[in-house]
Amino acid sequence: MKEILTRSLSGFLYISLLLISIFVSQYTFIGVFVIFGIICLYEFQKLIHLKNTWLYLVFIGFLLLFHIPALKIPIWVPLIVLGLTIITQLFLVRDLITIRIIPMFEKRKYFTSIFYLITSIVFLTLIPCYDGIYNPIMIAGPLLMIWTNDTFAYLVGKNFGKHKLLERISPKKTIEGFIGGFIFTLIAGYLIAIFSNTLSIYLWLIISIIMSIFGTLGDLIQSKFKRQAGVKDSGSIMPGHGGIFDRLDSIIFASPFLYAFLQILNHVS
Repeated sequence: MKEILTRSLSGFLYISLLLISIFVSQYTFIGVFVIFGIICLYEFQKLIHLKNTWLYLVFIGFLLLFHIPALKIPIWVPLIVLGLTIITQLFLVRDLITIRIIPMFEKRKYFTSIFYLITSIVFLTLIPCYDGIYNPIMIAGPLLMIWTNDTFAYLVGKNFGKHKLLERISPKKTIEGFIGGFIFTLIAGYLIAIFSNTLSIYLWLIISIIMSIFGTLGDLIQSKFKRQAGVKDSGSIMPGHGGIFDRLDSIIFASPFLYAFLQILNHVS
């Protein structure tokens, strides 16, 4: 009972902090994610047995580069970074499915730290202002979808799950759980479209699909890194939940794909 209470309180405080920071202003949102990003990078470096302080400077450098309009960076710079990020993510998906251990030799540790984690967090901070105007719903909505997907994948899987999704990586995840999470994420997307008066229902449903599929993949990839490191959680900062990276792995992995979709949408429209 005490463990459930601790986990519930910890989760409530985490969600409250995120939502308050998002809806107060763009600056509080970015500030919180700068702190979360630094913690995630620290936890990830522990998983892959890497200690390098200059990676934190790379993270801050990318944030400043993409968030300060006065720097006037050429349009091809974020496009190249986004392309490298998505390619890195897809290679990790391939490694998740096809090989037992994700190869993490020295040079790849740095490349993966930058283009799997650092730039993904940076693109996450760009999502609510993808069209130049800060709109908190555009990041609160995807976060709500991730939480919906995780919650109902767990509930449906626990009660109806019979077929394992990827047992060697995450024994508790089931195909039935994934389908349940996917369906309820679509419902969440529909409700967000109805009550937010932002994008159309059709577009929010596409975002729901992106968040459910790539969020699940992100969770599985992080689980594989933890399995290779021989640990249950990436950290212990959140009682009952593990580390910040454990809570943000799904949204971090999905964010470059979501940002790419929103940019396509912005330029097409």
